[in-house]
Amino acid sequence: MKEFFDSLLEELSKKSLQARIISVSHLDQLKKEIEYLCNNALLNNQFYNERLTRFSFQIPKKMKKTQSLIVAAVPRPQTRAIFTFKGERHSLILPPTYTAYDETTKQVENLVSKILGKEGYKSTGTALPLKLLAARSGLVQYGRNNITYISGLGSFLQLVAVYSDLPCEEDSWQEAKMMKRCEGCDLCRRACPTGAIVHDRFLLRAELCITYYNEKKGEVPFPNWMKASWHNCILGCMYCQRVCPENKRFINWIGDEEEFSEEETSMILEGIPKDKLPTIILQKLQRLSLVDYYDRLHRNLSLFFQKS
Repeated sequence: MKEFFDSLLEELSKKSLQARIISVSHLDQLKKEIEYLCNNALLNNQFYNERLTRFSFQIPKKMKKTQSLIVAAVPRPQTRAIFTFKGERHSLILPPTYTAYDETTKQVENLVSKILGKEGYKSTGTALPLKLLAARSGLVQYGRNNITYISGLGSFLQLVAVYSDLPCEEDSWQEAKMMKRCEGCDLCRRACPTGAIVHDRFLLRAELCITYYNEKKGEVPFPNWMKASWHNCILGCMYCQRVCPENKRFINWIGDEEEFSEEETSMILEGIPKDKLPTIILQKLQRLSLVDYYDRLHRNLSLFFQKS
């Protein structure tokens, strides 16, 4: 079993994935840790209800013999979209993981399933708090900005986890840690314009996070205290990741790129309904994984170009 254990991790490594395996017995502890954050007022109630109640800690019925959790990190770049507005081309960023998130998750799930299947084992996807799970497994460490990091990848990664009936003989469960480099560094805290990053913990004040607001549905306006000049990404935010020394090697890593003409940009800014958009625009949005975020795209772009 130890040989297959090592072989699994080695095969994932050949695909540029880093991974850890922990016992499924830690599920209840994961659940209690998430609940603790809310019950002890460490998280804003609205944020908790909107974002953290979607997790499921129930093992799927088809995986009754589940014994382990396999969590993996996939290298992911930023994506660039160029919008022409008033004759000028504006290059905007989507942070790592937004583009092809579901596709990447499915690819990793299928890869793990294929490797396990060689020895007669099975696996299936999860709906677990991936950052906490990965930190508890020892796969990642937190930055002061509550984002997870891996040496050699920085924060340019996507986490994926699966349930498995593979016996867990070597459990790497441990306390979640903050990177040692963060102890004498507060670049991310100083870079954050909203004060969402605090000095005494690696838990964000999520109710102040730009990402929290620009991911909300398009009809939800930004709060009055949020300045247009703070907006820096199509979705999400890169302030803290751009200044982080751990990301120095990767900050210019751009994957896919799409460009929208002035006419196409105008249609998005005008809020033309998604089903009325030309096929070419929809195809570009699909490649950026922004079709389901179209209402946010209209609102966020409007705010960005308002400051222009």
